Amino acid sequence: MPICPNCDYEYVDGVTICPDCGTQLVDEKYFIKPEDWTEENWEVVFTSAQEYEIEMLRDNLEGAGIAAAMLSQKDRNFPAPGDFSVVKLLVHKEDVQNALNFIVQMMNQQNEEGEEE
Repeated sequence: MPICPNCDYEYVDGVTICPDCGTQLVDEKYFIKPEDWTEENWEVVFTSAQEYEIEMLRDNLEGAGIAAAMLSQKDRNFPAPGDFSVVKLLVHKEDVQNALNFIVQMMNQQNEEGEEE
């Protein structure tokens, strides 16, 4: 069942965008309930102004067997020029070093591919 990571509402299958805030809905397996968002359990390993960048990293970490979650602080109800919000990528504290190593490796690979072109 898809869930809005901003509003914390569940929707029926087939709905892909939250009608309240316009956020892309996520599958419930990627959604972490607010009681799990404690400092003891999760740590920020990457931040960006772009949701797509965090989504890509989250999906790649999940593919590598590292549980990851995205926390967006974007407010679509307050349109303003520029991008003043931060999107965070979080992992379980015991996975921080593995996640950081994986992210650095991905970034280095992207840089090498960019230099070849």
